[in-house]
Amino acid sequence: MRYTCRTNSTDETVELGKKIALILKDVCPRGCFLSLYGEMGVGKTAFVRGFASAFGVRGVKSPTYTMVNEYRSPDGVKIFHFDLYRIESEEDLCSIGFDDYLGQEGYCLAEWSENVESALPSDRLRITIGRLPENEEARSVALDLPDGLADAFAGLFLTETPRKETQPI
Repeated sequence: MRYTCRTNSTDETVELGKKIALILKDVCPRGCFLSLYGEMGVGKTAFVRGFASAFGVRGVKSPTYTMVNEYRSPDGVKIFHFDLYRIESEEDLCSIGFDDYLGQEGYCLAEWSENVESALPSDRLRITIGRLPENEEARSVALDLPDGLADAFAGLFLTETPRKETQPI
């Protein structure tokens, strides 16, 4: 199932990340995997910042050079934020302990997931963020959900749309 929406600013992208996290807290309380797609500077880290804020985590930064940042919420929820930009193979993934993170309870959010698509969990949420031409800050955000999660998002704030259309959040 694909849902799409539009954000008009970085703050709205942050807020969207928070809203999605609040839904996932209820339907996936032990965690899940979110793969993030989009060009450089489109707002992937802003989305993660909002997601983490739903758990009370502050200070989220891009893990560009560290490959992964680990966060723990005040009540112990783990969030693993990956930047896979420099990862070129499954061997590279192994070198950062990727499988060890997948084996833990917590939420994994991976930027640049397209670099190692075949190594990612099949039951992940795919979030694609793209620029919209009419406004430098506007973004189209597509959320592709695994079968078991579609009902949790239906009617809450995202609407099912054809692939090219967007709806305001």
